[in-house]
Amino acid sequence: MYLRVRCNAMCKAVYAFIVFLGLLSIGAVAQDATAPAPDGSAAQPVLPSGDNKAEAKATLLPTTDTPAPRVSSAYMLPEGYVIGIGDGLDINVWKESELSKQVGVRPDGMITLPLVGEIKAVGLTPNQLQEQLTAALSKVLSDPQVTVSIVSVNSLSFNIMGNVLKPGYYPLTHPITILDAIALSGGFRDFAKEKKIYILRTGANGKQQKIFFNYKDVIKGRNMAQNILLKPRDTLVIP
Repeated sequence: MYLRVRCNAMCKAVYAFIVFLGLLSIGAVAQDATAPAPDGSAAQPVLPSGDNKAEAKATLLPTTDTPAPRVSSAYMLPEGYVIGIGDGLDINVWKESELSKQVGVRPDGMITLPLVGEIKAVGLTPNQLQEQLTAALSKVLSDPQVTVSIVSVNSLSFNIMGNVLKPGYYPLTHPITILDAIALSGGFRDFAKEKKIYILRTGANGKQQKIFFNYKDVIKGRNMAQNILLKPRDTLVIP
């Protein structure tokens, strides 16, 4: 009995010594991993490599003194879009925060900017206005870099009113038919007169005309020619 007890005690002591040596080994490995490199710089962790593993790479972003490219418009506008009354413009002058601002095109077609004063915007494309602003600022600044972006399109829009779920103004930045417009507005409310829908359109002579649309016919495939494209400043009325 005495020998058995003594043997058990010795086995436990040997086991504890082995565990202690293992802990010392783990500590040594961790210390070597964080030890500084011979040249004095901090050691970098070693990433696993292999045929099926991509190596991690750090890419430095290049620095530049030129302005970053800007999106010309917040909308998908047709090529050669001409600025109209009510449009919202973002004028950015590189490194001139006091001159950079958002402006709306007034009913007289003009905008106002510091150091430039009033300048006509209606009838110009964003690039043409950008060139005119650059020329005007060149008189007071050295090599001004100007960008013009359209942030809201109010001249290129149509209105839906009456018995629809979402009446209001909608941007007309791509071709939209009457059926498309009704879908955009969320559809009809109860008691909408689907056979008596019409468009109010102002002609070049300033006179307003009514263009009628029978929804019941069109969805049945009859008289499809009446499903015409909307034009800027049209008003779609659902009585």
